[in-house]
Amino acid sequence: MLSIGIVGLPNVGKSTLFNALTRKGVPAENYPFCTIDPSVGIVPVPDERIWKLSEFSKSEKTIPAVIEFVDIAGLVAGASKGEGLGNKFLSNIREVDAIAHIVRTFQDNSVIHVANKIDPLKDVEVINLELILSDMEVVSKRIASLGKDLKKGDKEAIAEEIILKKLEKVLEEGKMAIETKLNDEEKFKIKSLNLLTLKPMLYVLNTSEASENVEIKLPGISVKVDPVFEKGFEDLIKKSYELLGLETFLTTGEDETRAWTIKKNSTAPVAGMAIHTDFKDKFIRADVINWKDLLDSGSYANARAKGLVRTEGKEYIVQDGDVIEFKI
Repeated sequence: MLSIGIVGLPNVGKSTLFNALTRKGVPAENYPFCTIDPSVGIVPVPDERIWKLSEFSKSEKTIPAVIEFVDIAGLVAGASKGEGLGNKFLSNIREVDAIAHIVRTFQDNSVIHVANKIDPLKDVEVINLELILSDMEVVSKRIASLGKDLKKGDKEAIAEEIILKKLEKVLEEGKMAIETKLNDEEKFKIKSLNLLTLKPMLYVLNTSEASENVEIKLPGISVKVDPVFEKGFEDLIKKSYELLGLETFLTTGEDETRAWTIKKNSTAPVAGMAIHTDFKDKFIRADVINWKDLLDSGSYANARAKGLVRTEGKEYIVQDGDVIEFKI
């Protein structure tokens, strides 16, 4: 299961947001290999399709797609040098797949701001600088560790150093590593470094009703969240799912209707692994229909009679909202 780390300065509303999100949490037993930890919440992805399909199939169980949110301790300036929870904070971020960066835009005298001033852009800069400084240290250590292999003329080491030097230049300019022009092969070569500023980032503006119309230009996808408004949470969950490059296919029947999470552009055999790892190697074919076409047909038999159920092979790229029956 992929995870989003909720980060930000102290007193910006991270834990309030986390608690509000996880009140909508789901039982972990439906999702094997979940971390059970007070700072980790498994949150369902809002999706009307599964409820409509469940009603259509008269399913006994309905299981939504989920993502994991991790509440990470507040960061302070100097974290990369060990200030505050420093290294623990940064190592916790390294373990998540993407970052939800909470930015406070509300004024509330009862909730002290660490800088005693509401300045969202400055707050963003403080956090991002700490992430950049931490990555600079990781990159420079890695370059130093390649020394012996470079002297031997090791081709792998030479290729890796070229990538690391590109990253180092961008980071030294005060930019995020994600701004480095790297191809997929280069990203794979340095994947083990788990750079913080290579992770996708979502900016979440924690507003109040009074600041609802505040416009702040931030370098990434922005979502407004006011704890009063349900839609803000739904937008955050959906955008987080999108940020991780995920989409959903569905299975439905009397026993259960379930949303399965896959990476976008997955082939049918790879998508089948969401159900069971054997599905990839044992895959024969898949019967596929769009969820809306199935509902509109009134029954699976009608949909098949109309030619709406397609038989797809190993090369088929699964589409968001496909209802699939795998044949193995």
